[in-house]
Amino acid sequence: MTNEDRLRLVFNHLDAGEWEKAHTLVDGYPDLPSTHLHAHLHRIEGDEWNARYWYQKAGVPFSELSISKERAKLQKLYLSPLQDQ
Repeated sequence: MTNEDRLRLVFNHLDAGEWEKAHTLVDGYPDLPSTHLHAHLHRIEGDEWNARYWYQKAGVPFSELSISKERAKLQKLYLSPLQDQ
């Protein structure tokens, strides 16, 4: 599985309301997209302290966007558009 495939699964789990499955797919991965998504997940969870920790670790500012707007931004930032096959 490529890193992008794993990140797509994270978003699929989020869309399905499966926070823990999404978290498992980013936990322990030190790359920027995983760390940034880890921060986003802790915002969703309502754990602001932990979210701030992960935003700092990712080197990005704490998001003031709504959860849905931030998720859309993260998808555009870290996923390439799917090509028609």
